Amino acid sequence: MRPPSSIRRALITSLAALLCLPLMAAPASAAHGSRHGSGHGSGHGSGHGRPDAGVRLEHLDRGLVAATTSGGVFLSWRLLGDEVTGHGDTGMRGPAFRVYRDGRPIATVTDSTNHLDPAGTRASEYRVAPVARGREGRRSAAVKPWVKSFYDLKLRKPADGVTPAGEAFTYTANDMSVGDVDGDGRYEYVVKWDPSNSKDVSQRGYTGNTYVDTYELDGTLRWRLDLGVNIRSGAHYTQFQVYDFDGDGRSEMMLKTAPGTKIIRYGSRGQVVSERHVTMPRQDVRAGYSHQDDYRQSAADYFDHIVEMFAKWHERPEVVAKRWPATLEEAFGIEPAHEYPLSHEDAVELATYFVDVYAPGRSGNNRLREFEGFVLTGPEYLSVLDGATGRELQTIPYKPGRGDDGLMWGDYAMSRIEPGNRVDRFLSAVAYLDGRRPSAVFARGYYTRTTLVAYDWNGRRLEEVWYADSGHAPMANPFNASPHGVPGSNPEYADLTTQGFHSMSAADVDGDGRQEIVYGAATIDDDGDLLYSSFAEGPPQSSVPGQNVRLGHGDALHVGDFDPGRPGLEIWTVHEGGTWAPYGWALRDAATGEVIHGGYSGRDTGRGMVGDVDPAIRGMEAWSSVPPDEGIQAGLWSARGEHLDRVTPGTNMSIRWAADMTTQLVNGTATTELQTPTIDDWKRGTVLTAEGTLTNNWTKGNPGLVADVFGDWREELLVRTAGGDAVRIYLSTEVTGRKMYTLMHDPQYRADVARQQTAYNQPAYPGFYFGSDIDWSRVPVPRISTPKG
Repeated sequence: MRPPSSIRRALITSLAALLCLPLMAAPASAAHGSRHGSGHGSGHGSGHGRPDAGVRLEHLDRGLVAATTSGGVFLSWRLLGDEVTGHGDTGMRGPAFRVYRDGRPIATVTDSTNHLDPAGTRASEYRVAPVARGREGRRSAAVKPWVKSFYDLKLRKPADGVTPAGEAFTYTANDMSVGDVDGDGRYEYVVKWDPSNSKDVSQRGYTGNTYVDTYELDGTLRWRLDLGVNIRSGAHYTQFQVYDFDGDGRSEMMLKTAPGTKIIRYGSRGQVVSERHVTMPRQDVRAGYSHQDDYRQSAADYFDHIVEMFAKWHERPEVVAKRWPATLEEAFGIEPAHEYPLSHEDAVELATYFVDVYAPGRSGNNRLREFEGFVLTGPEYLSVLDGATGRELQTIPYKPGRGDDGLMWGDYAMSRIEPGNRVDRFLSAVAYLDGRRPSAVFARGYYTRTTLVAYDWNGRRLEEVWYADSGHAPMANPFNASPHGVPGSNPEYADLTTQGFHSMSAADVDGDGRQEIVYGAATIDDDGDLLYSSFAEGPPQSSVPGQNVRLGHGDALHVGDFDPGRPGLEIWTVHEGGTWAPYGWALRDAATGEVIHGGYSGRDTGRGMVGDVDPAIRGMEAWSSVPPDEGIQAGLWSARGEHLDRVTPGTNMSIRWAADMTTQLVNGTATTELQTPTIDDWKRGTVLTAEGTLTNNWTKGNPGLVADVFGDWREELLVRTAGGDAVRIYLSTEVTGRKMYTLMHDPQYRADVARQQTAYNQPAYPGFYFGSDIDWSRVPVPRISTPKG
């Protein structure tokens, strides 16, 4: 374990003991650090509930939804965060709600925010109104029931295409997010379109362009972002944040762009009304870059790229400083045959040897003569776009730039030579770093060099809050090294390397009212310092017995209050380091990074999940994807570390679907063929079969989104239809007697929903314990500030 400073450790220890409540609001004096200055969102975000009283979140309407069921019409609506007045025995206290059908009151609901109307029909029209101290408040907008318990949001599919290699491709709706882009209190739906040839960063080949659409719930397409040919398509490339960053009541979109990225706006009849590229920085225009540039490399282009890299070998700073071999022959372990600087002919000869002999000799998968479709050069940008119209608000150079094709990042060092792999691993998140206002965090790299940069958007320009950079992991030979687990060259952040995951989370881990960034097995403090990096001793059966080593990289990260019997938050992770990792799975103290309990697996433990799947057990249960027939004690664990079962639920995605606040699992993993998604309860079995729909990302089996987008506190399931023309939104219609405010008015949950689309999608968690055995007295009463509707 890399400890924080002694002062910070003392603070963490005392806070962890005293504060087990999550971030809901920070005192004004503590919420606004000097790093933010006075330019953060000035003039925006005056609250309609408690002005400047707490965390800035969205103004939402009642979110009333109605669905036809076999027992009548089911109604569900929101209790808003700023309506909560305290705690009760079966839920949070707040207004009662009067239910109207066709203009006449039919019920007053006090114990929940749902109602089943046995006399309702598909022709009925409903409204609800809050009632407090005997006075009725504003009635909601009228709604009519859905025909079934789902609604199809119609989409406008992009046209099919053909790659430069002559391969045809089509499109499917993939990751999603939500945001109120026009300030009416209702969410719009942001859909990323992936081409059928999208790639992992380790896979060769061209991809089609990535598109990102913004829709109204009625299917109106507001605008489309065509990211262009210079951003490859796949889970690791495009991480888009949709959030109201400046507090004006309307969400912006922030994401990585490039030359060729184009904004397409549509009119009321669906016609294109404008097309405009993002603005290239002046220095790039002066340097001759243009939106017509195509930086995708063919196999021949890549070979020429290698020749050029080899011809300039003697100029590389690492070679000049004698940190790398002086000659390529030395790097390849062959006899010297050329003088340096290399002539063009000699560079071609060595490139031929590298591609045809050296690389295949290290691995049969190194088919560099077939290496094509990657973008290894050219400008990279970060753009802020108006969520309602797509209008470009600002574009800046992406920080940090790639620097090279991955040579410095270790992409040529291991047996699998994979240019453009470690260098092009991107993540993004939203975090309340000052305890009140949201910042955007963008990350590049996690296997070797690891970087994170935080920005504030004040409505006019981006302001950098902090930048964390491990520096490159030093290598004696970039063509034959083991850079994973090697400390970075920047002492301040050296222990960040190899600790990142395929997602990150924002949570107030130390109870100071400000969110930190949990970056897998390391955590960045709200001020950008490295709070800790988790190490542990390798067990005797590992390849590192007795050594203090990183917990290391993994695929699944979960942060929340999983054990109500101990203070603060916990982190559940699985790790893929195999025999080189001290744990295959571990539950850690989020404040210190120390392991509470875990197990060694000796293999790539690929997936893991946490949830209240057994209401008879106190706290959450946690599990990994290790099969039950393996010779290790894997399986289902209690929050306290008790082994419960060798058989486990699924690990794709969880959902809060049931009336009793237990956790359900979304299943539908695809290997060779696509499968129909289901929602499964560990005790009751399948509770929903989403016929006619599909999940995304094959073995990951992710829905487009799982989030509390309307109705009561339960989450909706958003999945693409099999025909590809819609996103189907499923609503839980099980009547509940538990009264809870919308989870979108919990800061950790709301930030997690914005983050969910990033890379390997993970569930969203509130900053407090949420399970069937919930202690209502410990659920925080929200102190939030929302823009006026």
